[in-house]
Order: sequence, then C-alpha cells, then structure tokens
Amino acid sequence: MMQSYWFGDIVDGSCRPFRGDALAVATHIRDIRTDLKSYLPPDWRTAVDCGVCSNREDYIRRIREVCILLAERRIEEEYRGKDIALIQMVRTLDEIDNVINLLTGRVVDWYQVTQPSFSRKYRRTPSRTIVRTVHRKSPGSLSRIASDIGRLSDTRIALAREVSDTANDIMPNCSALIGGLVAARLMYHAGGISSLARLPGSSIQVLGARTAIFSHLRGNTPPPKHGIIFQHRRVHNAPAEIRGKVARVLAAKLAIAAKLDWYRGEPVPEFLEEAQTRIDTVGNVE
Repeated sequence: MMQSYWFGDIVDGSCRPFRGDALAVATHIRDIRTDLKSYLPPDWRTAVDCGVCSNREDYIRRIREVCILLAERRIEEEYRGKDIALIQMVRTLDEIDNVINLLTGRVVDWYQVTQPSFSRKYRRTPSRTIVRTVHRKSPGSLSRIASDIGRLSDTRIALAREVSDTANDIMPNCSALIGGLVAARLMYHAGGISSLARLPGSSIQVLGARTAIFSHLRGNTPPPKHGIIFQHRRVHNAPAEIRGKVARVLAAKLAIAAKLDWYRGEPVPEFLEEAQTRIDTVGNVE
C-alpha cells in the first residue's frame, strides 16, 4: 500500500522522496490523490528518514513555504475569476448611491437655511431636479457641491450601464430573465457566480432581504416573500396575494439559469423561452 505526501511516497515502509523547489512541491501537492479511508497523517520524522528534511525545524520551514505559495496561487486564481470585477463594480455602485443620497440630503438642509420657503415643496421634487435648482440658485461652495453631485450622478448612470452590460456577458441566462443590473446584484449578494449556482431557489428568492429575515427569526414578523427579485416587473406588478408565488417561480428559474451561466457560460434559448413563458403564465393567470 502506498501513502503519498508532499515530501514523497511511502511504499511498503520504504520512502521515495520527491525532489524539487517549493513551486514544484506545491504543484505536486495539488496532483496528489489519496483515499482518506486508508490515509495516515504524515510525521516530520518520516520526512527526515526520507532524506527530505534534516530536522523538525527544517520540516516546518519547508511546509510553511509551500503552504504560503499554495495560498498565493489560490488567491491569484480567485482574482482571475470573471465575476470578481463585477462584484467590485456593484459595490462601487452601491457606495456611489450612498454618497449621492447623503450629499443630496445635506445640500437640501443647507439650501433650506438660505431659502426657508423651499422646505414646503422640496419633498415632492425629484432629487436631480433639487440638485440642479440648488446649483443654479446658490452661490459659492453650495453651488459647487451641487454641481459635483450632478456629475457623480452621471457617473453612476454610466457605471450602472456598464454593470448591466458586463452581467449580460458573464451571466447571460440570469440577465435575460431578470435584467443585467438585478442579476449582478443577485450575484454580488451570493458572493459570486459559483456561489449563486449552488443556491436553491428558496435562497435566491430572499437574497437581499437580510433585515427582514433576521426580524422574522428574532420576532413574530412574517417571513419575507422576496428580496432583490422584487425589482422584476412580474414580481412588483403582481397582486399582493400572489406575489410570493410569482417570486418563488422566478427564483426557481433563476437557480437553473445560474447553473447554466456557471457551467456553460452562454445563453440557452430553449430554457429561456420555457422559463419566460412559465413566469409570464403565473403572473397573468393568477
């Protein structure tokens, strides 16, 4: 019986050492296939007897070097994933939204000090209109900040369009069902395309509803019926009494679409046609 370790193979009590630098050893480790039922943990004395290490300190030094190299390679592989950049784009989009909302509220408060009559009507005015009004009618720093908010809003629109286009490329089936921007947000909350592909429909249905889920677990509030997928037209336009069913059907189809995106990476027209028909049927018949 043979036992394979990072420092070599043990066959019937005799050792066949593996020679090479840390990179070669790391590659060797990834190629090892061992039956865990018969696996025996290695001992530093075995490596010394094999002639690979001189003592325990040398054994620990070499295995530490190899482990660090393996970790670095794994991190590099993760960051080469096609969904990593999209996750960062969605995070940036959310941060821009927070900044715009925060600065808009601050600018409105500031403007009300100079124009008290404005407070009676601004709540019914779209935020972009408010910012343009402040920029046009205010002097000095207040006007410049309002102008910066406007430019940041334009950047946000361009980034959202880029997020949607990128999601269409790497998540074609999910994007076709729910739109590129919402598909990207689903992927972000799941932690990546591979993570999203492993989720059941019931989990996808409530992605993004973390606050409602914890409120349900801690108290007597009803469980959430939907999360991010509420942004789909068939969900938010559905009557309240069937909204949960529509969300459930949509989430089930998204679970399949995510697997197709991860394993195939290309649109599957026959699936998309069947899925869209099913989603539309639930929303119309009920």
